[in-house]
Amino acid sequence: MPTSRHVIIEFVPLGNAVKVSAICEKTGREVSIVGDRNAGKAELEALAVRKLNYVMAKEEKKLPRKRGFEV
Repeated sequence: MPTSRHVIIEFVPLGNAVKVSAICEKTGREVSIVGDRNAGKAELEALAVRKLNYVMAKEEKKLPRKRGFEV
């Protein structure tokens, strides 16, 4: 389940905004969001983790393309 992963969270202030990155410790997959600097830290963190879970779940369901003929 994606929510059981260990995640590193990074906050980087950018003027009136803040960039929040969520990184999966196991896979190294990283996603980022940009939010209002005045928003709650927990809210921004939850949003970044939700995006990471979405992206990783989407990638897990992706099947490799087959090219040409199998031998």
